[in-house]
Amino acid sequence: MYYYMSTLSIRIPDSIHGKVKEISKTDNISINQFIASAVGEKIAALETENYLHERAKRASEQKVKKILLKIPDAPPDIRDR
Repeated sequence: MYYYMSTLSIRIPDSIHGKVKEISKTDNISINQFIASAVGEKIAALETENYLHERAKRASEQKVKKILLKIPDAPPDIRDR
């Protein structure tokens, strides 16, 4: 599968650029790979947040209460304390 690529020129503070260079070198990846990965992660986080907000809009308080009533009234497991 071939992915088309775009060229993008961005302006970032020198301090961020320095950190990107440092981390890229440590991780043995290019600055381009680092930035593409960081942007991809940000997009995924935002899309997940949007998805959860949309799901929450469809939630029913009655259904949530019905589900919560199924939880036994017992002390938490020792590993959960």
